[in-house]
Amino acid sequence: MPNNQDNRNKNSNPNWSVNDAGHNGGEATSNNQDYKFYEQLGRKGGEARKRPMEIDDSVFEEAERENKQRDADKYNL
Repeated sequence: MPNNQDNRNKNSNPNWSVNDAGHNGGEATSNNQDYKFYEQLGRKGGEARKRPMEIDDSVFEEAERENKQRDADKYNL
């Protein structure tokens, strides 16, 4: 049984850019999916985009404290 690297080399075109590969993948997806797929994808993206706005400021305060402590330890402050 060939490993994934062998399969990847057989299925990829060395003349393709990442953009070309993404375009062809998008075309294939659009041929195999209907509008409901994209509707769900859009909802998931919208939910992911609004999540950072819901983060409590205490998360940032804790990170800032940790960074200050790390810097103090690193530079003997």
